[in-house]
Amino acid sequence: MARTPVLAAGGIVLRREIPPRFAVVRLRKRNEWVLPKGKLDDGETPRAAAEREVLEETGHDVDVHEFLGTLVYDSGGRSKVVHYWRMDAGGKPVRALMNDIREVDWLPLDAALERLSRGYERAFLENVGPIALQAAALAERERRARARAVAAERRRSREAAVPQVIDEQEVADAPVADAAAPAETPAIDQPPLAQGEPDPPAMAPQGVPVAAPDAAAETERGAETVIPEQAPPLMHEVAPAGAAPQPAPRKNLIERVRDWLRRAA
Repeated sequence: MARTPVLAAGGIVLRREIPPRFAVVRLRKRNEWVLPKGKLDDGETPRAAAEREVLEETGHDVDVHEFLGTLVYDSGGRSKVVHYWRMDAGGKPVRALMNDIREVDWLPLDAALERLSRGYERAFLENVGPIALQAAALAERERRARARAVAAERRRSREAAVPQVIDEQEVADAPVADAAAPAETPAIDQPPLAQGEPDPPAMAPQGVPVAAPDAAAETERGAETVIPEQAPPLMHEVAPAGAAPQPAPRKNLIERVRDWLRRAA
């Protein structure tokens, strides 16, 4: 009667270096260098057993990737079936090695093949090792492409946000007109004065006449002072076109004030 084969699982474990390095472990009992592996516990799946055994025999936490193949060989009169997955190890060990393992070493593929003590494991690693390296290289390129895509998306997001920030800053820095600032009062053109003629009464900004200093002096000498009820219109008499300019007769101050009052009435 055939005996039931022993089910085991392990890993082709790579560490990201240049060149990538493979994990090989040294058994304490037989002093042999082998690939990390171990038997399945009751109710345990091969993949879960492979991850657990690699952690116990190498001390490294690993990421499990694609399935690489199955190695079958005779061990103590029974067939042993070992399933292997490609794995990536972290940078530093996270636990001590189990008692059955004396040490772990990380070697390039050629050196790992020379280090292994069992011929069937050397043949298996010689076949699946290059596949593991190609898969690891492809995964690394994809990881870098994703990282570049994420960085480019973040850069585009930052660049898209820059114009809005500039516009808001320009609006904040734009000068604001002062509503309380008084508007400029337009200047009123005055007709030229004849030579020797005193200045006419000054006008306030609102159009209210203000007595000139010399008019006040004449008032003190007895001149009649009349305050008009409304301001005279700001109009100037315009001579007909083509008429020769006539010299204005000289009048005294009282006559000019009376003429001005008549025009204002």
